[in-house]
Amino acid sequence: MTEPIPFSQALRERTRSVHEESEGAVFMQDLMSGKGSREDYIQLLSQHYFIYQALEEAAAGLADDPVAALFITPKLTRLPAIEADLEYLLGDDWRDRISPLPTTFRYTARIREVGATWPGGFVAHHYTRYLGDLSGGQIIRTLLQRQYGFDTNGVGFYLFDEIAKPKVFKDVYRAQLDAVDWTEEERDRVIAEVGLAFRFNTDLFNDLAAAKAATIAA
Repeated sequence: MTEPIPFSQALRERTRSVHEESEGAVFMQDLMSGKGSREDYIQLLSQHYFIYQALEEAAAGLADDPVAALFITPKLTRLPAIEADLEYLLGDDWRDRISPLPTTFRYTARIREVGATWPGGFVAHHYTRYLGDLSGGQIIRTLLQRQYGFDTNGVGFYLFDEIAKPKVFKDVYRAQLDAVDWTEEERDRVIAEVGLAFRFNTDLFNDLAAAKAATIAA
């Protein structure tokens, strides 16, 4: 009899195509290859501010939930780092200089919806963002530092000072995913929500590319 594959493995495999589509978005490819600009990174980080604000507000509301609380830890908190980065990059008036793009409105609305009504959906978005930050995000940080001359100021978002060994942290996180006593139906719902989160990210990159093109045209 074939052993069922761990949930975390099924999650990776069943969302691989939408994940790769997100990673392959032209906006991100340009940013990583040096074809983009420092301003492009600032625009991306500005949207992250709204996304992580919604995600970390939802986390605070679910701190006592028996499932969500397994994944919530201050070691992952990103909002203070994003705020510090934006202050460094844009100045003290940074809050007045940023605004959410259309996809960011939809993305944050969905995070708040599941945060208020469905812990499994919150975990799906939590997984998509934070494990991505601890994985590909570290490559992004290195490339940003190389392409745009950042040291640590400006890329604090990608620095997890309280997580000395990201691989160990991610392994524990995935083991916790595997251990949650979800039904097969609930696991399918969570996987579908991770797919939705990746599509939000792809749409956001497309929004950023369109906003950049409009600025150039103007």
